[in-house]
Amino acid sequence: MTIERPAPPYSADEVGMLRGFLDHYRATIRLQAAGLSDAQLDQSLAPSDLTLGGMLKHLAFVEDYWFSYNLAGREPAPPWDTAPWDDDPDWDWHSASGEAHAELDALLAAAIVRSDACLDAALAADPDLDRPVARPRDPAKGDTATVRWVLVHMLEEYARHAGHADLVRQSIDGATDV
Repeated sequence: MTIERPAPPYSADEVGMLRGFLDHYRATIRLQAAGLSDAQLDQSLAPSDLTLGGMLKHLAFVEDYWFSYNLAGREPAPPWDTAPWDDDPDWDWHSASGEAHAELDALLAAAIVRSDACLDAALAADPDLDRPVARPRDPAKGDTATVRWVLVHMLEEYARHAGHADLVRQSIDGATDV
């Protein structure tokens, strides 16, 4: 698997800047897991139970949740539609244990493609980043994210987990230059 990590632009419009940084962090997470065995992907850094495999699956879920489900208003797709969330609210993290690296990376890569398609369609229909997403979070309270909020939140999600991934990867094989 070859993963290219694009450098974020130094100069771009707001959408270009946000997407540039998002693409950079998406690739960073995938690169942190690249080259590891399935068993290494299941290793955590105590006292946390976070694994790089769990991170790949969690981020695939977050991509689908914010872009497909909230932004585009689609129903959850497999495997999220049948996940036992009531039994394990962290199912996305925990269910990755024992799954093959190739499957987890493919799950995230496919989620990114779907997310980009949802964002492209939303921006083509209306380029206003302040417009609300299709699915309100809490209609009773009137809480609805905007397209801008989703993009900034996804940057925060990836940047936070990239820091986690740095620590977990270094604990596995000493790699610090990813």
